[in-house]
Amino acid sequence: MIVAAHQPSYLPWLGYLDKLARCDVFVVMDDLQYEAQNFQNRNRIKLDTGAAWVTVPLERGAQTDRVIDKRICNTGNPREHWQRKTWRQLQIHYGRAPCFAHYAEELSEVFTRRWEHLVDLDLHILGIARRWFGITTPIVRSSSLHLQGQKTERILDLCKKLGARTYLSGRGGSTDYLDVELLRKHGVTTAWQQFTHPVYPQRYPMQGFVPYLGFIDLVFNCGVDSRAILLEARAKGMAA
Repeated sequence: MIVAAHQPSYLPWLGYLDKLARCDVFVVMDDLQYEAQNFQNRNRIKLDTGAAWVTVPLERGAQTDRVIDKRICNTGNPREHWQRKTWRQLQIHYGRAPCFAHYAEELSEVFTRRWEHLVDLDLHILGIARRWFGITTPIVRSSSLHLQGQKTERILDLCKKLGARTYLSGRGGSTDYLDVELLRKHGVTTAWQQFTHPVYPQRYPMQGFVPYLGFIDLVFNCGVDSRAILLEARAKGMAA
């Protein structure tokens, strides 16, 4: 069995979904320390001026707060509320995209329903992405596993508790800390994700193609073809 793990992500990019689709069980690491200026509460969309961040504001907390502890800040001027502002941006800049109307009703609920905890928002959006891309990989929250240890020891404990023989790792920060030999000694093989970002029609072509955006950019532009585009990118990555 192949297991992969990643922290929760807001409007996750295509590489995140590719990783989810490649494994047998995906663990959302919701009990790790929250990282400011990361993708747990923000991501990018494409505007007429290029890529721009959309962010979920969070209440102040302790530096040691875990992702599961983070609460969304819903105070302030209602006209500038993060949900209202983000949905308006999506309507303005994707409203004329070929497939926006098909998905808008379901997504609009994300920006009208009140959210208290960041992890609940992120997992709800991930559920939408799984449906839209036809990804059936089951998801487990790390907080339910009561993992022990740090870094590789924690990954090893994760693999043991889930019965995984292969750990699928990204090529980001994991390459700096993952002790592949330690995993091997305990019967766990390490596989490295290879992902070739697809190029597809986007809004505002005069800006050129912008990769690494939230998954909704692909869906609004390509609709039901989005799954095939992601799988094609996955196949290229496997061949790399």
